[in-house]
Amino acid sequence: MTAPIVVMGVSGSGKSTVGAALAQRLRVPFADADDFHPPANIAKMTAGEPLDDADRHPWLEAIGDWLEERCGTGGVMSCSALKHRYRDQLRNHCPSLRFLHLSGTPEVIGARQASRPGHFMPASLLASQFDTLEPLTAAERGETIDVGQSIDSIVDEYVSRTGLEA
Repeated sequence: MTAPIVVMGVSGSGKSTVGAALAQRLRVPFADADDFHPPANIAKMTAGEPLDDADRHPWLEAIGDWLEERCGTGGVMSCSALKHRYRDQLRNHCPSLRFLHLSGTPEVIGARQASRPGHFMPASLLASQFDTLEPLTAAERGETIDVGQSIDSIVDEYVSRTGLEA
């Protein structure tokens, strides 16, 4: 494996859990994009305010730097990457970047969000996440997989579709 993978989707889709499981399966480093947010972004989301593109730009640059360092060796990053231009910004750091889009209905994702108390992204922002989401296009290197199955099944399906293995 030489290209890093971004596990993307709306808040509550399971990016961190699937990303960590995928990284373990592929035996590569894992990072969670939430850990790259500056304090101002966390404060804004905690207050129930969605981030704008100006808030996201430096955050995506920091994530891109992490991905760039792993462009020849691989790694897995969980990151919402909801818009094409956000994914383009990440690909500017590593053109071979791959994506795994975790897709689900607002009802399924909302139920998942409700089961994780204390997260800085409140459930009230879920609608804005779905409004912002631009699914992967055929031109992007990625797979879309439904979250309505076990973590192991999602990882198995992704590995099967891509032919990647540790």
